[in-house]
Amino acid sequence: MKKKTKPSPQGNDSLSRRSLFKGATAGIIGSGLAGCSGKFAISGNVGGSKSGEKRGVRKGRINQSVVSWCFKDHWSVHETCEQAVKLGCKSVELIETEHWPELKKHDLTCAIATIPVEGPPFIKGFNNPKYHDMLLEVTKKTIDDSADFGCPNVIAFTGYAEKFSLEEGAQNCVDGFKKVAGYAEKKGVTICLEMLNSRDDSDPNKGHPGYQGDHIDYCMDILNAVGSPRVKLLFDIYHVQIMDGDIIRRIRECGDMIGHVHTAGNPGRGELDDDQEINYPPIMEALLEIKYKGFVGQEFIPTRDPELGLAEAVELCDI
Repeated sequence: MKKKTKPSPQGNDSLSRRSLFKGATAGIIGSGLAGCSGKFAISGNVGGSKSGEKRGVRKGRINQSVVSWCFKDHWSVHETCEQAVKLGCKSVELIETEHWPELKKHDLTCAIATIPVEGPPFIKGFNNPKYHDMLLEVTKKTIDDSADFGCPNVIAFTGYAEKFSLEEGAQNCVDGFKKVAGYAEKKGVTICLEMLNSRDDSDPNKGHPGYQGDHIDYCMDILNAVGSPRVKLLFDIYHVQIMDGDIIRRIRECGDMIGHVHTAGNPGRGELDDDQEINYPPIMEALLEIKYKGFVGQEFIPTRDPELGLAEAVELCDI
């Protein structure tokens, strides 16, 4: 089988066959043992430690955001904003535009906007031309809203494979993103394609069997073929760990093509504590090494006290 040339960032539509079939085997164990700053190393009240010190961000080298859907069963929008402010986070993200006035009241931004589609937004993606008209309409509208509010990013997905081969799905994504890339460039808003894991079938919030963009190389080849500075990668550390591993090397390889970052503990998508395997502080160091200036969204699903778990996660990533 003839190997195609890797697409250039200038927008060559050819797609690398290396990435189309790479990673078909089980994911690689990635980043070693969890850091020592987990639930056993951090104690005290959320509002302050045992010595009365304020919890949350102190150094501020990493811009942090609270992902709203993870805490919707625990807090109202107002309460989520209060928690974000208390911990020194600058954003509450993936929250509907109708709630943005509440964010503004708390002097918060929305680091990345969701798109208003019926059902889970990651199912109907750009890999199917049938959805292009709908996706272009809602994506452009969300770009407009984001530009007006000051939200830097809008989320996007490949969608589920359905009947499309890897090559067909990738090319359809390239064609779709090229139709909206110029609009994003004009408005100064970045579209971020999220890579999701397809291995975990235990819960629809933890894994997405059937999702086509389930490897970094596959998503990166799509983005390189689009060739726009306003179409980038949503690097979800949890999903990357499950499918590809080798997180720090991949951060360095993706470089300035990373537009947004998400966290969660693995396995289970729980807190960033000592019960999971990802070592977050050196990963944050790698982001600083590539001069990443975007947001890191805390996207874990709480399994215990959400206030304490969020405080721990924020402090762990505040390197």
